[in-house]
Amino acid sequence: MSVELNCKDGCLTAKLSGELDHHAAAEIRVKLDGELERTTPALLIFDFGKVSFMDSSGIGLILGRARLISSWGGKIIAVNTSDRIRKIITLSGLGSVIRQQL
Repeated sequence: MSVELNCKDGCLTAKLSGELDHHAAAEIRVKLDGELERTTPALLIFDFGKVSFMDSSGIGLILGRARLISSWGGKIIAVNTSDRIRKIITLSGLGSVIRQQL
């Protein structure tokens, strides 16, 4: 799993690729939190275009970042979600904290 971060005009994009499991989520969390605290973006975009697998650790990653970014009034969007990722977001209840764009 890897993450590519790009911040521009108050928007931080996290392009994820590979399997989002416990080990990967921990590494991404550290990297992403540092960038979030440094830039305090108004919008965080998770790009799931190259994610092949996500478990409950991915849900925790999203939920924790939602809490952090909402503390300064920011929002989160998920883009390029597969049917499987959309289903995980819906069934976990994350749909109330993260908007999905197809």
